Amino acid sequence: MSDPGKADDLLAQIPEGGRKGPPPVHLWNPPFCGDIDMRIARDGSWFYMGTPIGRKALVRLFSGILRRDGDQYFLVTPVEKVGIRVDDAPFVAVSLQVEGRGEAQVLRFVTQVGDEVEAGAEHPLRVALDPDTQEPAPYLHVRANLEALVHRNVFYQLVELAEPRRIDGRDWLGVWSHGTFFPLGPQD
Repeated sequence: MSDPGKADDLLAQIPEGGRKGPPPVHLWNPPFCGDIDMRIARDGSWFYMGTPIGRKALVRLFSGILRRDGDQYFLVTPVEKVGIRVDDAPFVAVSLQVEGRGEAQVLRFVTQVGDEVEAGAEHPLRVALDPDTQEPAPYLHVRANLEALVHRNVFYQLVELAEPRRIDGRDWLGVWSHGTFFPLGPQD
């Protein structure tokens, strides 16, 4: 379904309202209508039919109706669900604000689409290692099965904040946020 009007059709189906935050796509169960030629690149850029979507407001709107079921990503409205491709994570955490220190520290991230997320028990940080290069790839849970890849510059900020902690007999470097310790990597 690579119909150029398909994106406009999806937009017309999104309910309007004064609600803050994304619509409750997790509650909607419309029929699957096929895949559209939309892709989110690893750097957080959105493409439609191979062309970058340059309007930030449009990307923000689409990001609000994004849902992940298993390993597949969909744009969901109350009446339609279409598949899209995501190269890695749909969001990228592009900035970090830090308040406090130690266990009282709060880490507030902002994604490329303007979502603000405070790391904590409900929004954990995790670090995956590339099996070939052993390069770390940090991720932040944003909402309902959706994550943000933490931008390299932001990850460097986290490393600067890291402090040691012994977990299960092993020394780790990690960061605190909302009273939760998130290991970034082994201290050695």
